[in-house]
Amino acid sequence: MKLYISLSIAALVLILDLASKYWVESTLEFGQTIPITSFFNLILTYNPGAAFSFLSDQSGWQRWFLSGIAGIAILLIILFLNKYKHEQLFCLSLSLVLGGASGNLYDRITLGHVVDFLDFYIGSYHWPAFNIADSAIFVGAALMIYESFRNKKEQESPTEKPE
Repeated sequence: MKLYISLSIAALVLILDLASKYWVESTLEFGQTIPITSFFNLILTYNPGAAFSFLSDQSGWQRWFLSGIAGIAILLIILFLNKYKHEQLFCLSLSLVLGGASGNLYDRITLGHVVDFLDFYIGSYHWPAFNIADSAIFVGAALMIYESFRNKKEQESPTEKPE
């Protein structure tokens, strides 16, 4: 996959993420919930930590620590996109992770926290709220795992020899 295509996919994820967060913040008050279905709400919440609110109760140092990790990851992903440009599924997965990491990094640097608003639940159990960027990172990671198993299976399959 050409680098400009991978970066375009990442940019599209970033735009969708930032636009959705802007819409939610301009529509809802912090903590406000809008029921959509019997298992899904929109809720405006902020996460100063990482996934599943990891480090969210810290004094603020996590903002720059997590931003640094995201910045390094973004640079490495761009290098990998260029190095492995012939592996399309791998590049697609990296592009999704790149777009998601960029969206959450933007929030973390400009706001000091990540805006989350997608709230799925079963009964009284609520999955931690997340956003479009988190979804793109998850899908990208899942595609990478799928790709690794697919490649392993192709390598393990015996090659047929003519008799």
